[in-house]
Amino acid sequence: MIPAAFEYHRPDDLVSAIGLLTRHGEEARVIAGGHSLLPMMKLRMTDIAHLVDLQGVSELRGITVGEGRVTLGAMVTQAELIGHPALTQAVPLLREAALQIADPQVRNMGTVGGNVANGDPGNDMPGLMQCLDATFTLVGPAGSRDVAARDFYHSAYVTERADDEILTTISFAAPGGGYAYEKQKRKIGDYATAAAAVVVAKSGGKVASASVAMTNLKDTPVWSAGAAAALVGSDCGKDAVAAAVSAMLGDIDPSADNRGPVEFKRHVAGVILARAIARAWSRA
Repeated sequence: MIPAAFEYHRPDDLVSAIGLLTRHGEEARVIAGGHSLLPMMKLRMTDIAHLVDLQGVSELRGITVGEGRVTLGAMVTQAELIGHPALTQAVPLLREAALQIADPQVRNMGTVGGNVANGDPGNDMPGLMQCLDATFTLVGPAGSRDVAARDFYHSAYVTERADDEILTTISFAAPGGGYAYEKQKRKIGDYATAAAAVVVAKSGGKVASASVAMTNLKDTPVWSAGAAAALVGSDCGKDAVAAAVSAMLGDIDPSADNRGPVEFKRHVAGVILARAIARAWSRA
């Protein structure tokens, strides 16, 4: 399929990009890696008159690993996440998750900002950023504002970001402790049937703190406070894992599709979370 005609813009800085969005209003959309937007345009599922390409905006690039805190520019690619030694040392969970996204061609173009900003419930980074309690910085004509990843998603493709705002950075504290990203999918390049991100901190042989997030099991990513609470104070034994899985199953709401019926997805979610908890605990 060929998309409908549109006007292409490639601004050199953030101010110009925001100016284009302000000027063209609902007729304009930004594009980062293009893996979500371009297929929709080709299928004529969206009608865009002005496409604003962010590839030339250097302000949106770069990875900063500081004293216990990490900042990612929105245009950082998945391949850059994988290949950054200091980032891998500080937050190995990011590399583990990014390696499970699609294939090398997609990872070389796909950006972390694009992955989190468009609100696709099948994307891997939204749940991961909720697990890390990340903060998204949005910039628009009214200025800059910060939004917690756990508050960013409202429903499928509906987020806190306004149409004239651009997500510029993602930041979070390096978690330490054990970590895991487990994902079940039908084939290479597919969205997850279910995926789980888990971080646990260990003290005195018990879980001191935990965070659990699930992917593609609701119309938004799911940060499961109940699952995390079930692990705290335990040694991640059978009963604690079962309680965490039970709490998570109460938070998700999968829909039947070509990846399977609802009960199958709920079963897979439980298996994947149990695996992620076990792996994270073994690394704590």
